[in-house]
Amino acid sequence: MQNHQHMQSDEQHTIEEQCRQYMYHDVVVTFRDGSTADGIIESVDNENMQMLVGETMMENSHAGGDSRQFGGGYGYGPQRRRYRRFRRRRFPLGALAALALLPYVTPYPYSPYYPYY
Repeated sequence: MQNHQHMQSDEQHTIEEQCRQYMYHDVVVTFRDGSTADGIIESVDNENMQMLVGETMMENSHAGGDSRQFGGGYGYGPQRRRYRRFRRRRFPLGALAALALLPYVTPYPYSPYYPYY
């Protein structure tokens, strides 16, 4: 029993070190139940990790009395705007199974502007 607790403590310590290493980076967290979350690690202590988790929201086009019409999506009415907001969530380190940096794809470099002679 004590060996199992020691092994679990080592795993939690490793996850805690990884969380501290990736602090203020966009990461993907996998939990022991198989669910995932992506966000920015904000703080880490011995038992918990605090993370800003992003949510994609859709603007309600009829809210607020906004009478403007935006370009429709191929004749199906006005398109709703999308935006992303972040909510602060706290997760126990014992619930984390894996942690990975969210990969960013660098855009293809644009061709330089050639001066006109």
